[in-house]
Amino acid sequence: MSEILPIETASQPTYTLAIAIEFLGTQYHGWQRQQEVLGVQEALETAIGKVANETVEVVAAGRTDASVHASNMIAHFTTHAYRPTHNWLRGVNSLLPDDIALRWIQPMPNDFHARFGAIARRYRYITLNQPQRPAILNHQVTHIYEPLDLAAMQQAAADIVGTHNFSSFRAAACQSNQPVRSVSHARLFAHGQFIVFDIQADGFLHHMVRNLMGTLYAIGKHELEPSDFLTILAKKDRTIAPPTASGDGLYFVNAYYPEHWQKLLPTVPLTPLWLNLPD
Repeated sequence: MSEILPIETASQPTYTLAIAIEFLGTQYHGWQRQQEVLGVQEALETAIGKVANETVEVVAAGRTDASVHASNMIAHFTTHAYRPTHNWLRGVNSLLPDDIALRWIQPMPNDFHARFGAIARRYRYITLNQPQRPAILNHQVTHIYEPLDLAAMQQAAADIVGTHNFSSFRAAACQSNQPVRSVSHARLFAHGQFIVFDIQADGFLHHMVRNLMGTLYAIGKHELEPSDFLTILAKKDRTIAPPTASGDGLYFVNAYYPEHWQKLLPTVPLTPLWLNLPD
């Protein structure tokens, strides 16, 4: 990994560092730092702050809900502390709880911003579709015991692609200024007993992926027809769509940036790794 010199200031140099974070969200109340409950952001800032010997703020490409996981959440922080990248990586990981880890750390130009600079974000939703419940993968997948009609779900998923008003699939508490999002792909495929929903867009509304998945489940169970998806989408009314799917099966898998930043970021296999999925 290359070292990028900081911009000198009148006082101290400031370093901008991009990181990729892997975490199981089961024990956390989402990404964001909160007053009375633990978020992933707080745990990271505590560990990084100890290595930096100063207070840091970690800014992520996206915000995950309680129980939602990440396998390659891109984030950044700025610091006055200089450390070799391997020291940052080993030091921070040694201080993090077992269910959070850094995959890599990379010095970046000082204008890099993990959230506002991202041009696309990608999620994968993992369903285990089999009669018996899982033990080892408990809370890491969503278990659906009845058979799902994958072909019907795929037919509906194809209609997700494009630029749409996703008001029917946003949470009531969503704080976004507008509900229009552009989805570049929404692939649904079987991988053994798993059904994988792989979706990428320029941004996501609060609960958008989980709400879409809830509707796809209803279609897969023949509670709705594939054509009903477009009807629900056109109504722009959350109350007519099926319930929100569990957060257990949802993973933030990547964020993407303009080429001048993207080429500096390490490339790693997309995850969850235990599925060994193609990128």
